[in-house]
Amino acid sequence: MARAVSTQRKVVFTVAAWIVALVIFFPILYTIITSFKSETEAIAGFNMIPSFTTESYAEVQSQYNYFKPFMNSVILSIGSTLLALLIAVPAAWSMAFSPTRRTKDILMWMLSTKMMPAVAVLFPMYLIFRNLGLLDSRIGLTVMLTMINLPIVVWMLYTYFREIPAEILEAARMDGASLWNEIIYVLTPMAVPGIASTMLLNIILAWNEAFWTIRLTATNAAPLTAFISSFSSPQGLFWAKLSAASTLAIAPILIMGWFSQKQLVRGLTFGAVK
Repeated sequence: MARAVSTQRKVVFTVAAWIVALVIFFPILYTIITSFKSETEAIAGFNMIPSFTTESYAEVQSQYNYFKPFMNSVILSIGSTLLALLIAVPAAWSMAFSPTRRTKDILMWMLSTKMMPAVAVLFPMYLIFRNLGLLDSRIGLTVMLTMINLPIVVWMLYTYFREIPAEILEAARMDGASLWNEIIYVLTPMAVPGIASTMLLNIILAWNEAFWTIRLTATNAAPLTAFISSFSSPQGLFWAKLSAASTLAIAPILIMGWFSQKQLVRGLTFGAVK
């Protein structure tokens, strides 16, 4: 009897999980389907059977220069991730292995900055970037993406580092390891799953960032998020072309997530089981 109840519960949970997954994935699926419609079909209403035309993709590729914003997204995502790790690894090491009475307060303060509406600091940030000559530049956007994602990176690395026994680092110090040798050759290799998952998550967050990329760029450093917004015009929305551009924008990150899902899950559960 207990086994039957357990089996039924598993079936219910499995079905519920599939329903939630389908609900989450449906907007992406419908965007992909719409990208293979003509503009007339796209605005006609809900229809899951497209004509499978690729005219929207051809127009996006030929008239809207997809390659430049794609390369900007790659450079900004990877650049901001590497810069964030360069700052976050020593910071997380310090808070994890040399904590003070204010360590938790600092961590909470860092996390609280993510709760602040971005529009609240738009005007001062715009003025700062304008005065420094960083508007519509890759360097400026790389710094901005690093700043907005740095609290999450520090928090994740701090959590992973806390699971590493401090005795191992103490043994390295007794063997004569310097501070940087301790971080690079002892700590980093032991936290590879956590660092890898943090990198993947930061790349995803940087790739999907739209608020700052749209407002701090125009043409030169505009990534794919700004590229998608360009399909909104006074004449209206071109739904098929917008869907094609969106599909081209999300495809690389979806493919990366699909192939790295095991590493991502492994990193996110790093230290969960002793």
